[in-house]
Amino acid sequence: MHASPTSILEKYWGHKSFRGNQQAIIDAILQNQDVLALLPTGGGKSICFQVPAMLKEGVTLVVSPLLALMKDQVNALKEKGITAAAIHSGMKYTEVIDTLKQTAAGKFKLLYVSPERLESKLFQDYADLLNISLIAVDEAHCISQWGYDFRPPYRKLDILKELFPKVPVLAMTASAIPVVQEDIIKQLAFKNATIITDTFLRPKLKYSIQKVPVKLHAFRNILNELNGAAIIYCNTRSNVTQLAELLKAYG
Repeated sequence: MHASPTSILEKYWGHKSFRGNQQAIIDAILQNQDVLALLPTGGGKSICFQVPAMLKEGVTLVVSPLLALMKDQVNALKEKGITAAAIHSGMKYTEVIDTLKQTAAGKFKLLYVSPERLESKLFQDYADLLNISLIAVDEAHCISQWGYDFRPPYRKLDILKELFPKVPVLAMTASAIPVVQEDIIKQLAFKNATIITDTFLRPKLKYSIQKVPVKLHAFRNILNELNGAAIIYCNTRSNVTQLAELLKAYG
């Protein structure tokens, strides 16, 4: 009997059903479609490629810009009994080769890499040996020059379709206006892209925008009415320090 996405979800993550459009994204991937998934922060993007990784033969290649995120996800997968590894800038050359050899030997279901790593001759020399069955590009808005967090190495990710022309690609982001979506699809060389968008509405959140003469007085009033913790964002570290000292002085 073949495993299903839901059975994999329950076995490794302990959930009986998917949230939002996770199931639709996974189904499209399992049909070998290129997918652009727009999911809100906290919407469970990693599930969308980790579950198919367990259903597909071979290795899922995950492109991520953040070293800390790579390490966290690899550690979390290992705790679930899922084999995963990451190749990052902090590794010795011999460690990178060893990881690539183990990946080629089928030791890992998921391999995390930075976009810069894909450009290296060493990775490209091993590409044909890795048996990649799915590619996931996290923080895909970094691809677009129209995005707020543009990262130049992401602009070269069309190499994925050159190295792995028959492998489906899942691009994920929590923030992409239409022009950024078009740019992602173009730069990743999607031929027939499936775009799946989850709702970004958060019915349990309240929003209030106030124009006030003195921000500090407004902060005091808001904080005095709150029960529990609050987070205040400032645009510089020095502003954070000054505001923290003032709030301490006010008790």
